[in-house]
Amino acid sequence: MDREEPLTQPPPEGRITRGTTNINRLRRVDRWMVTDRRVLGALTSSATPLAVDLGYGGRPDTTVEMAHRLRRRIPHLATVGLEIDPDRVVDDRDGVRFRRGGFELAGLRPHLVRAFNVLRQYDEHEVRDAWARMQRQLHPDGVVVEGTCDEIGRRCTWVLLDARRPVSLTLAWDPAHTDQPSELAERLPKALIHRNVAGEPVHDLLEAADRCWAVAAGYAPYGPRVRWHQTLELLRERGVPCEIPRRRGVDNLLTVPWSVVAPTDVS
Repeated sequence: MDREEPLTQPPPEGRITRGTTNINRLRRVDRWMVTDRRVLGALTSSATPLAVDLGYGGRPDTTVEMAHRLRRRIPHLATVGLEIDPDRVVDDRDGVRFRRGGFELAGLRPHLVRAFNVLRQYDEHEVRDAWARMQRQLHPDGVVVEGTCDEIGRRCTWVLLDARRPVSLTLAWDPAHTDQPSELAERLPKALIHRNVAGEPVHDLLEAADRCWAVAAGYAPYGPRVRWHQTLELLRERGVPCEIPRRRGVDNLLTVPWSVVAPTDVS
């Protein structure tokens, strides 16, 4: 039943945005999703898992790429790409279905929703409602990955949500093209991008990451990934409950519980 189309598709919720995209732009979030225990837990909670890529833009490349990467771990995964602009809906290809839809998720009940660079063109006060509309459509064990990135995907940030609440914030970047963690501030998700000011938790996190990165400068000769691993250790020592990956990967990653960065005036 999870993979079936709804008998009556609801009208799309949301509005058409620019829809710019590039091949391989979302590789960092895809690499994270195929290793994150919460995402994999959602996708393995059913015999018929479904992933939705919401707002794939002017070309379907990143949706097909997501499907290919996730299927390496979940071979039987069904994938649907949704676009609110009817002129951008393409024919099915590479085992991926494409449909018109918005935050209502075309009436589907997915286990995973990736919504990247969708809310960036909305106002901050619209974010919670958009999250809630996607969460209402999730499978009970499902998750949403909502975030943003730069034009070629060197710097990315995203929020992981379950069916009830935001769970975590992740920052991911190419260590060869970023001098310090705070440079990701301009790519924070819409819920946080205007909160990078003194007195806000996300500002404190970025400042703490920069300080620990500077302290770890002695590890620079071993490469930026080794230096970043030491930075994570220093952050943990200073009381920041960040995740430390078991294996070093291509990307520098900083993942913290949402409670660490939640805006001060939002419950």
